[in-house]
This record gives sequence, structure tokens and C-alpha cells, in this order.
Amino acid sequence: MLQGEPSPEELEAAHAANEAEALDALAVAQGELAALQTKNAELADQYLRAQADVQNARRRADDEITKARKFAVEAFAESLLPVTDSLEAGLAIKDATPEQIREGAEATLRQLKSALERNKVIEVAPAPGTKFDPHQHQAISVVPADQEPNTVVSVLQKGYTINERVLRPALVTVSAPK
Repeated sequence: MLQGEPSPEELEAAHAANEAEALDALAVAQGELAALQTKNAELADQYLRAQADVQNARRRADDEITKARKFAVEAFAESLLPVTDSLEAGLAIKDATPEQIREGAEATLRQLKSALERNKVIEVAPAPGTKFDPHQHQAISVVPADQEPNTVVSVLQKGYTINERVLRPALVTVSAPK
């Protein structure tokens, strides 16, 4: 045997040490693999549960939207029922005087306006001299007038807004530029 060369026993011992290290490394790697597989299974389960939660939330939201659309006018219709009752009661009176008819019509109109206001339907009836607002008014004609140009001269038909959105613009005549 040459000097500096390991003996067969030393080679065998080194080989055995390498195998032991390899087995230890393999055992560590297998342990890490098992831990990662467990973690992967947990994350997959969490993902599936999260997907199910999202689908359930989406279904509930869709159901709520469907119900909201279906019953959106329920409160409004309910507030109009007394108006219908008043009109029917007025028409049931066969020998009403013109004064009674007018009084009943005015009371019914007050009920109707109250029902509209409760449901956020607000009149747009600009006073003469009010600046013309194209977002709430529709000019039917331009007339010469003794007031500022582009101001409302008269209202031909009231407009209405609902929740601050124009339902129908007010029809107005507007003063012409001088």
C-alpha cells in the first residue's frame, strides 16, 4: 500500500459514514416532504372552503338583488293605497256638490304629494327669475322678458326628481338675451 492512500478499512468506514449521512439527509428530506405534503393538503382544503364561501356569498347576494328588484316598489305602492282609497270614496258619493268634489280632490292631492315626498320624489317648480338649469329644466321656448337673460319666465309643467336624480325635467319658458 502506498503512503497517503487510505486503507480498505478507512475506505469502508468513510463509505459507511457517507451512507449514514445520505440516509440522514434522505430521512430529513422525507420528513420535509411529508410536512410539505401535509401543508399542501391543508392549503388545498382551505382553498376549497374559501371557494365554497365565495360561491355561497355570491348566491346570497344574487338572491338579495333578486328580492330587492322584485319588491323595490312595494313601499311606494303601499304609500299610494290611501290615495286610491280616497279617490274611490270620492267617486262613491253620487250627489256631491262641486265644492265637495274640489275639497276631496285637494285632500287627495295632498295625500299623493305626501306619498311622493316620503318616497323621495320631489317637485321641481322653479320660481320666475330662477336661473335656467339644463340639468333640471327643459326650455320649451325663449321669450323676450324684462328679467335677466336665461332665467325662467314661467313653468308649463312641473318636473320631479327622485333621490336627487331627475325623473322628469320641468318644462319652462326662458327669457331671451337682450
